[in-house]
Amino acid sequence: MEAQQQQEQAGEEEQFGPQPIAKLESFGISAADVKKLSEAGYYTVEAIAYTPKKALIAIKGISEAKADKIQSEAAKLVPMGFTTATEFHQKRSEIIQLTTGSKELDKLLGGGIETGSITEIFGEFRTGKTQICHTLAVTCQLPIDLGGGEGKCLYIDSEGTFRPERLLSVAERYGLSGSDVLDNVAYARAYNTDHQSQLLLQASAMMSESRYALLVVDSATALYRTDYSGRGELSARQMHLARFLRTLLRLADEFGVAVVITNQVVAQVDGAAMFNADPKKPIGGNIIAHASTTRLYLRKGRGETRICKIYDSPCLPESEAMFAINPDGIGDAKE
Repeated sequence: MEAQQQQEQAGEEEQFGPQPIAKLESFGISAADVKKLSEAGYYTVEAIAYTPKKALIAIKGISEAKADKIQSEAAKLVPMGFTTATEFHQKRSEIIQLTTGSKELDKLLGGGIETGSITEIFGEFRTGKTQICHTLAVTCQLPIDLGGGEGKCLYIDSEGTFRPERLLSVAERYGLSGSDVLDNVAYARAYNTDHQSQLLLQASAMMSESRYALLVVDSATALYRTDYSGRGELSARQMHLARFLRTLLRLADEFGVAVVITNQVVAQVDGAAMFNADPKKPIGGNIIAHASTTRLYLRKGRGETRICKIYDSPCLPESEAMFAINPDGIGDAKE
């Protein structure tokens, strides 16, 4: 009897989170086809359900008829129809939020960085973008009741600014074991834009194997500024960037991780700059603006303080909060 209850519990537990792609084998998809899909970077049934058909047909050995069958089986396993706003509201209330380390900043964000969506942080150099990422890499490992996500962190770094010693000082502040915190952070350095996109495929493989709570890309746009130059390559750059952001969104939907990307700014030097008090705007144009759910603009304050402003959010008002960069990560500004 007990064994049966345990099995039922295990069955219930499996329903939370993504379903492994091997599950399709019991629905009439051959093991060889499942292997082809996982080699192409699809590790969960959700990934298949969220992917356009033409992307599946592009996989070697998957014909149009096969792609149709695979997608119809995946659609049976993943709820993709309409639900009532009540149900969705219930789901939204269960969303975990990761603390940034600063109470003021958490209050501004309505609890912290939201999981399952993309948060973009932009500002000039020295405004604390990377420091927030480092603090989140530790806080995402805290228990849920302490504002954490009880998961590991994936850190993709394109600027070479990742410093493990910063993680150790934040871990000390929360009373966590330094070596465990570092073991739970998977780090990769991205060297070009294609490599950066390739790393997301590896990320989805890792996320399907163990629980991750956070994916950081610092910075998502630095390599695009140098790999593509001039107006001539602008459309190619924006298309590549759009694909990269789409993959990030898919990871956020599929695994429910919080995705945090940082972005750089460009100074406006046209005529409008004269009338604009703050002539800096984020790069990446409309593509990155539409892809990120919440956009945060950071600027310098006095001394160690920084100011964070909500630049764009579907549900948070446009207001500001002050935080400080302390030796042990992000904290509240001392008045």
